[in-house]
Amino acid sequence: MEAKNFPQENQEAQAAEEQTAVSTLRLPMASISLSLSTILPAHKISTLFGSHPSRVKIPAQISSLSHLSLSASLTPPKSLLKSTVSANPLQSPVPLNPLRPSDPSNAAALRRASIVWFRNDLRVHDNECLNAANNESISVLPVYCFDPSDYGKSYNGFDKTGPYRATFLIESVSDLKKNLQARGSDLVVRMGKPETVLVELAKQIGAEAVYCHRDISHDELKAEDKLEKAMKDEGIEMKFFWGSTLYHIDDLPFKLEDMPTNYSTFKEKVHGLKIRNTIEALNQLRGLPARGNVEPGETPSLADLGLNPSSTVGQSGKPSVNASLVGGEAEALQRIRTFASECQVQPNRGNKDGSDSIYGANFSCKISPWLGMGCISPRAMFEELKKSASSTISASSKDPSGDTGMNWLMYELLWRDFFRFITKKYSDVKQNNTAAPVTSCTVGVAV
Repeated sequence: MEAKNFPQENQEAQAAEEQTAVSTLRLPMASISLSLSTILPAHKISTLFGSHPSRVKIPAQISSLSHLSLSASLTPPKSLLKSTVSANPLQSPVPLNPLRPSDPSNAAALRRASIVWFRNDLRVHDNECLNAANNESISVLPVYCFDPSDYGKSYNGFDKTGPYRATFLIESVSDLKKNLQARGSDLVVRMGKPETVLVELAKQIGAEAVYCHRDISHDELKAEDKLEKAMKDEGIEMKFFWGSTLYHIDDLPFKLEDMPTNYSTFKEKVHGLKIRNTIEALNQLRGLPARGNVEPGETPSLADLGLNPSSTVGQSGKPSVNASLVGGEAEALQRIRTFASECQVQPNRGNKDGSDSIYGANFSCKISPWLGMGCISPRAMFEELKKSASSTISASSKDPSGDTGMNWLMYELLWRDFFRFITKKYSDVKQNNTAAPVTSCTVGVAV
């Protein structure tokens, strides 16, 4: 179902729900106090409440209430809002009730509209920022931006993003769009700078917050910083989450600036650390905001990104081997399930020292491209393997060489965590313009 054909009645219902949340804040305040002891004798009260304490019967002959105080103020209470007046309300959206209770069932306490900025988290399973936005908002606008700075030629003449990676990304974005549509939402796709595109969309729909996952590299942190400053100027809140590693960054037994610079020390420190449970995908998501009539847009082609489509085709005219990797969450989940079942039925075929267990055509589940795009999370991989494992698996196994392929995979995921945390550590240092030692870290490991 295309979002541009979104049923009219759903949009009208969405608008009515938003209006209800706003109207609720303008109701006059009233208080009523009633004392039965001044109306009825004590024995009457015991008669009324004795057999059915949850029911109250008021005798018909009582025509007046002698102790009734009713106070109503037609003047609204001191406003919870910081009201602004603008010729164009889209330029200055008025935020609703910045102090929000944790109960999402109270519509008046929900954000009127929010944006979820997808980056390297192209999935609906184990996606904390997507779930949080839907639990805290009346309407949600999921957005993915193809940033022009990620394409074209680098300073040394190479493609910043090659045709194979771009094809994989396009497939992953398209799969995410289908998954969102199946849950009553959609994905807005745009080409442009996130700090420009997202601010324009936020004004258009009157968004009060932008939800996104934090990333690790210097360039990605700069993009977060630019967007956060742009949103702050518009009075829009940025809410960041963490979801790209096996261990959560907040659960580490040390501060990020104290992150060990060698793997062995890191492994010792996180040994026994609990891995958080995955977050279930919501069966039904919030609808798109009725305000603004935002068109979802089309996913770009290779040509739209300035790449040659024929470069992914071999000399025989058939797609090359690299082109056989299909992007998307559905493919990632299928691959990890297949890998888990194969590891369960096949014995360890390594040599006595176990050295051959990571070599050969099936040395890994080859899940790295999907992990890199965030089509699957490391925690989801760990949980899926636990379901299929015939024996206990551990990410901190001291000797994975003699273990099953699943323990090898967990061992590699721990290496991946080490590289991501160490990259994050020095990216933060660089972001703060503080001198940092020169390090060389490769995030791609054999998983």
